[in-house]
Amino acid sequence: MTAARLASISVDLDSLPHYCLIHGLPESLLDERARTLVHRVAVPRFLELLAEVGVPGTFFVIGEDLETDPGAADGMRRSHAAGVEVASHSHAHDYALTRRGPDAIAEDLSRADAAILKAVGVRPSGFRAPGYTLNADLYAATVAQGYRYGSSAFPAAPYYAAKAAVMGALAALGRPSRSVLDTPRVLLAPRVPYRPDPAQPYRRGSGAVVELPMTVTPVVRFPFIGTFATTLPRGTMRAAYRTCRADAFFNFELHGVDVLDATDGIPQELVRQQRDLRVSAAKKVERLRSIFQWLKDDFDVVTLRDAAGRLSASL
Repeated sequence: MTAARLASISVDLDSLPHYCLIHGLPESLLDERARTLVHRVAVPRFLELLAEVGVPGTFFVIGEDLETDPGAADGMRRSHAAGVEVASHSHAHDYALTRRGPDAIAEDLSRADAAILKAVGVRPSGFRAPGYTLNADLYAATVAQGYRYGSSAFPAAPYYAAKAAVMGALAALGRPSRSVLDTPRVLLAPRVPYRPDPAQPYRRGSGAVVELPMTVTPVVRFPFIGTFATTLPRGTMRAAYRTCRADAFFNFELHGVDVLDATDGIPQELVRQQRDLRVSAAKKVERLRSIFQWLKDDFDVVTLRDAAGRLSASL
């Protein structure tokens, strides 16, 4: 009997202050409501969408948000109760986490785990790095934390080139981004689940924590993520989807802002920089509903934790 092909839907719950840092904007643009918008508005929208289509999901939450925002902790408790996996997106979402050294990295991950355990009653099984940036020190910390999987590798050449261009443009304007450009080695990382080499985690090896890369298309490695799925023409995304439909595992990654728009109370300065916020939330939700249904029709949709459990023996 042929093993079922698996898919996972995951959402990074980056709050709006982190988008200000990416675009070199002051966090003072945001009032208290805007700072908590992802957890108060986007999380319920995603929960409703997952329930409507009848598929599970994985939320990558920032530990600091759980400590400072009671609404975020309550939302994660409700998400966990609804069958959504709550995984770690680090404690402070420091884009330069890989540069902090082993002790600081270990402290950050431990604090995030403690915040998640307090909020939902279960330690996280998985981790996604801030800005998708992984190195040997950070991989070692995920092993020490006892995670079942990581999902940070994003070997998307067009994304990498666009990120480098935007960071360069912002620097030229005197408004440098706080984001970090990963090593070009990420572009050669496997686009399918693998066990990393602990010394060079974008290469295959025998590491204890399996890596579940985010889906990119074969050959050109075009990223199939929420930002593009909600803004590019439907035909373009359908064609990209078809190139990945034969994969044994499809890892569809999104962000909280993928179900938000300018009318939700986001400052215009940020909307001008984050262009996907100009697309109506209703239109984005409808597009995501279609893609979730594609995945449900073609794959066995599971949480990333369950995907790692089912795939790890063969890696």
